[in-house]
Amino acid sequence: MSLPLGIIDVIVLVVAVFASVAIGLRFRGKNSSVEAYLLGDRNLPWWAILGSIVATETSTATVLSVPGHGFGDVGFKFLQLAMGFVLGRVLVVVFLLPGYFEGKLMSAYEILGTRFGIQTKRIASVLFLVTRNLGDGLRLFLAAMVLQELVGWPLVWSAVAIGVITMIYTCFGGMRSVVWNDCVQFVIYTVGSIAAVFVIVSYLPNGWSSFFEYAKANNKFAFIDPQFSLTQPYTLWAGLIGGAALSLGSHGTDQMMVQRYLSSRSQRDAGRAILWSGAVVFAQFTLFLFIGMLLACYYSTQETLPDGIKNDAIFSHFMIHSFPANTGLIGLMLAAILAAVMSTLSSSLSASASSVVSDLWLPSCSVAPSESRQVWTTRLLTIFFGGLQIAIGVWASTFNKSVIDNALTIAGFSSGILLGLFALGTFTKRANQMGALCGATIGLCVMLFIQFGLPLWDLKIAGTLLAVFGSVATYFSGLGISLVTGPSLERTKP
Repeated sequence: MSLPLGIIDVIVLVVAVFASVAIGLRFRGKNSSVEAYLLGDRNLPWWAILGSIVATETSTATVLSVPGHGFGDVGFKFLQLAMGFVLGRVLVVVFLLPGYFEGKLMSAYEILGTRFGIQTKRIASVLFLVTRNLGDGLRLFLAAMVLQELVGWPLVWSAVAIGVITMIYTCFGGMRSVVWNDCVQFVIYTVGSIAAVFVIVSYLPNGWSSFFEYAKANNKFAFIDPQFSLTQPYTLWAGLIGGAALSLGSHGTDQMMVQRYLSSRSQRDAGRAILWSGAVVFAQFTLFLFIGMLLACYYSTQETLPDGIKNDAIFSHFMIHSFPANTGLIGLMLAAILAAVMSTLSSSLSASASSVVSDLWLPSCSVAPSESRQVWTTRLLTIFFGGLQIAIGVWASTFNKSVIDNALTIAGFSSGILLGLFALGTFTKRANQMGALCGATIGLCVMLFIQFGLPLWDLKIAGTLLAVFGSVATYFSGLGISLVTGPSLERTKP
């Protein structure tokens, strides 16, 4: 069943979509160099970087699935993971950010090339490219499924529509377009989510008093779970340790985020954006969980719950069946869903193109290409990766849900490996390139065993801790192999 779109809803949706394209066209003439195209001439304000960081890490799954945790038994315990995200950002600013502002880097992995050698840089870059485009292609598929359900378009055309619109404004406007579109999209999905709160409250018999009575009776505001467990993801220690490791990996070693830091005016500005993004993300998770709790209260007043509806689909079910038609609210929520996925995809396309140019193409050129050739090559790469992600999204329609979930998990393995490699390069001078490469291989094997091997013995480790085990395995095995092989190994400078 598709949403009952009225003319006002359509106008709101169309304006939001075309605003993204207009921003991309607005900045197309300001990209005379590859540095301007990929890094916005390193002159973007910190608050715009902040908005871009938050919008980039907010996907359709965040907007629709996090309310499912509020609807179910997890509730505010999910915020323990968000506390770990905040801690991880502090560690990024203290330990990793200074290295990105030594020289004029264009890629996160140039640091690994300087520290270990060109092979390590290339391996890290390829790992990022494979996992990022696999993961975001699958996220595009999930977003297309939502659009198909809400609007009634065929899945293939839903994926193509989302992908092409994102490709257009990213290709024309470069990093400036990505960042400013992220800021606009952040405002859209935030306003849409706040509007959803008041819509849900309007359906409660006694408004806010009904909600607070329900929340108190069902212990919905329980926050801290102090137990130490390797199997439960939403406890204080799993949240702090696992969330910090995830944030260190995603915000400290992922080119998609590092590209934003390098676009800021200074290290200080980048640090402000990172730290404040932690506070904004915490507040954002609180908002989404709050929506889920309100939905739990609303459906508790109904005679029956929706049949066969899982927690992570309850918000979309409410929008389909209960949102007031032709008021602009449905169009706003659709725009919010599209904004969430496009902000992630545009960042992925720009970061992928940047990684290929900086880590793979330019180091292999005996003579540096002209600036215009570099810019056009980067644009073509943006289109290539956009087409690749659309193809992955369409291909994913042939998978079952368990395959997609496992593929998304594998796509997240890069955080643990890259975090281990950066730790080797930052905290010890005795590691060499052979140790780094072998450590990365061992770290990958450890995470694969945890994810797919342990369940064969009915054992399980919380997914929030996967990056912790991967990074620790990468670091200590890499250091051990380096000590055995000795420091005499010569590295090849990038």
